[in-house]
Amino acid sequence: MSETTAPGAPAAPNKKPNGRRKLQLLLLTLVLLIIAVACFLYWFLHSRFFEETDDAYVGGNVVQISAQVGGTVTSVKTDDTQVVQAGQQLVTLDAADSRVALSQAEAALAQAVRQTRQLFLNNDTLAANVAAAESNLNRARDDLQRRQAGLASGAVSQEDVSHARDAHKSASAALDQARAAAAANRALTDHTSVTEHPNVLQAAAAVRNAYLAYARVNVVAPVAGFVSKRSVQVGQRIAAGAPLMAIVPLEQIWIDANFKEGQLRHIRIGQPVEVIADVYGSDVKYKGTVVGFSAGTGGAFSLLPAQNATGNWIKVVQRVPVRIALDPEQVRAHPLRVGLSTTATVDIHGDGRALENVATNYQTSVYNDLGRQADDIVERIIGDNASGLAAPRKSRAALVVPHT
Repeated sequence: MSETTAPGAPAAPNKKPNGRRKLQLLLLTLVLLIIAVACFLYWFLHSRFFEETDDAYVGGNVVQISAQVGGTVTSVKTDDTQVVQAGQQLVTLDAADSRVALSQAEAALAQAVRQTRQLFLNNDTLAANVAAAESNLNRARDDLQRRQAGLASGAVSQEDVSHARDAHKSASAALDQARAAAAANRALTDHTSVTEHPNVLQAAAAVRNAYLAYARVNVVAPVAGFVSKRSVQVGQRIAAGAPLMAIVPLEQIWIDANFKEGQLRHIRIGQPVEVIADVYGSDVKYKGTVVGFSAGTGGAFSLLPAQNATGNWIKVVQRVPVRIALDPEQVRAHPLRVGLSTTATVDIHGDGRALENVATNYQTSVYNDLGRQADDIVERIIGDNASGLAAPRKSRAALVVPHT
């Protein structure tokens, strides 16, 4: 006989569903506990030894190309995205004015050398004048003495003695004049030579200056790299120092990783870094090294630094740029571009390692030949115009005159 529930009486509780629910909650709690333990173990054994940021970008040198002299642009021999080599010609200016100035300076140097030669030759001429004046003075002195001796016997008149005395004074004054002229000329030539005379050196400096202005109408690349930001146009009149374009040497790049201030606690110089660039993805992992820290946060060096000493102050976590050097071989195999986004992960297991204290020295040698070429021109002009008095120095390099 089946049991029936009286009207209005409460239903009997169903114990079977409640038991299933408890089991599900227990399993869920167990799964969450396992996940929490796994996350803790992962953090304790691995993650706590790494600091990561995706606020990291590729940095590099951007070499600004500008004109060293003013002029009108006659040709532009490169364009954006093109690769140029160190010393390659980029822009050419009109060289007519500078060529005329160089010719004038060369002529002035030749004239200065010849005038200086004349100064040295005048030393012998003026010395001979002094000797002649001394001879005339001795003759006038003897004539005066003879006439003074004959005055007592009446053989010579008083007028002749007076004339002899005047001639002696005139010869003495002529000797003084000749000696002064010789001394003045020696003052211009003592302790020097034709090639080292101040007048010649001044004219030589003017030639060097004119040659550099003439050679610099050709704007060359100081380093090898990619051309960018070209703004110069043919026919444009530019002034000295005007920016023309930029060259980016892509082998001189690094990573600027902006870590939060709390992440810097265990980051040290020399610690290894793994860098992943968004352009290549996780297939390419660059090996890097922490090489330095910025002296301040990004906000401290901004154009308008934050004014924290105000009434409505809100704390904002600051970031400090950390410079990371990359393996050059990997950069050559997988080139990067300045400004690309990356993710940097620093391994903070150790305290880092001491890096070699190598001073940074960015330099170029493409301008060294200009000075040598100017010196060769000066030596040639001096040698051609000072023959017989001073042998010209041997040229140190073959002269290369720029062509436009």
